[in-house]
Amino acid sequence: MKQGLSLRVSQHLALTPQLQQSIRLLQLSTLEMAQEVEQMLDENPFLERTDEQADREAFGLEQTDAVVSAGEQIAEASALPPDAPSTDRISSAESTDSDHSVESRVDGDSPLEESWDGDGSVDMAPDDGEWGGEALARTNNLNNAGDDETASAAELARAATSLQDHLHDQARCLRLNDEDRAALYFLIESLNEDGYLEDTLSDLAQAWLRMSSPNVGDAGEDLEAREELAQRLGVALQLLQHMEPTGVGARDLGECLRLQIEELRNSPEARAALTICAQPLELMAKRDIKRLCSLCGADDETVRAALALIARLEPKPGRRFVNVERNIVVPDVLVTRAGRGFKVQLNPEVMPRLRVQDVYANAMRQNRGGRDNGTEAGHAAMQQRLQEARWFIKNIQQRFDTILRVSSAIVERQRNFFMHGELAMRPLVLREIADELGLHESTISRVTTAKYMATPFGTFELKYFFGSSLGTETGGNASSTAVRALLKQFIAAEEVTKPLSDNQLSDLLKEQGIECARRTVAKYREALRIAPANLRKSL
Repeated sequence: MKQGLSLRVSQHLALTPQLQQSIRLLQLSTLEMAQEVEQMLDENPFLERTDEQADREAFGLEQTDAVVSAGEQIAEASALPPDAPSTDRISSAESTDSDHSVESRVDGDSPLEESWDGDGSVDMAPDDGEWGGEALARTNNLNNAGDDETASAAELARAATSLQDHLHDQARCLRLNDEDRAALYFLIESLNEDGYLEDTLSDLAQAWLRMSSPNVGDAGEDLEAREELAQRLGVALQLLQHMEPTGVGARDLGECLRLQIEELRNSPEARAALTICAQPLELMAKRDIKRLCSLCGADDETVRAALALIARLEPKPGRRFVNVERNIVVPDVLVTRAGRGFKVQLNPEVMPRLRVQDVYANAMRQNRGGRDNGTEAGHAAMQQRLQEARWFIKNIQQRFDTILRVSSAIVERQRNFFMHGELAMRPLVLREIADELGLHESTISRVTTAKYMATPFGTFELKYFFGSSLGTETGGNASSTAVRALLKQFIAAEEVTKPLSDNQLSDLLKEQGIECARRTVAKYREALRIAPANLRKSL
């Protein structure tokens, strides 16, 4: 083996810590972003949350109150000279309307630093100012009992009564001994969020026995105690199933429906409905009228009336007690009409109000010249934490800047949707927005994932505005989103006694000049959660 030296030149791409953090923040949802901010506030002493307006804000969005329309620009930005600094533009916009939140497009091409190491400076930088100072601080409206008008939906959801609490309130009104009350309490706590008992009484008795007596004797005593507990739970189950909401405590869907029918007035339809619920539920789902008539011994009209009665029942008794806070979608972007165009702005409620702690930063600046060798390492570590706080604020700003730029481009491309609705949606792919903004497709994909936009037609995920294209007879393209909206329109207008099949829907689309195969229609229908024709047929 011969040793030697050689020189080789190569190129490689390395992601700096700042860029890695910027990419990670960009793909976070609103909830995950809030959790990331809270974690950073706990870890970095130089970072603080503020509810006061900053004295100055030397960096941020360069334009405000943007009207997204062809050829229109912001009046404030156009009034300033092209070489005016960004601080002048921001101060001009703030003096025009201090109540507006950060809006419009920005140029997100600010270069990132190469490392997290400090530059040796502890002076107050423009990044240390608060960002998003115009956003109003959120308050806990539950502390103000009489301020119901300003209470948010999330706070009202947190104050709602759960199914278990509702049932416990009813159980307190019953005169029971301690054993029966404990059994009823155990059953209530064993219910799932829909109000069903998923376990059998024998399994519940076994679980209760293990909780109350972990050191049970021989198998004979164990079996005897379990049977006794199962009988006690059976009595408690009868009490539970007579509580409100009707149908709670059922073991399956058939029992839930029977409990609700038994509370109705005795009639031929109710008796037929009870018999139908005792049959396999597949017959009811398929609406096999002939077989149900033979099994129930009732005529066709009675069975149809019974099925109509069952359709009005509640299959999930605990539905109205479910905590709906997790279903609340907080939009990241708000789109409103502004004259002939649309104004795109960030939602101030999701924008964190952060700034660098002035006291610590000033203390480091004053102590810069009085360091000795013993405190040099500690000062360098604190300087790095200060730089991390500045970069975190800057990366958050860049995240919202990118979201706003992408949203503005989407609104400009899908202008017809915001004016006329789903049927006016045009085909759009990630590459079009990426080419327009000078970003990579992966960046657009991260921005449009788990980010939501509030529009005049509802709140949608940003990915909703992207869709493939279908060919038309005229040689143009139709958006798959518009085709799905057209299918919903066709199905909503169909005759209830003769629903449209997938083949008929495909023919209707061809009459509109859209080439769409039956399998594609079936795929779109299933994506819309619309049942096939045989299940949509009215009674």
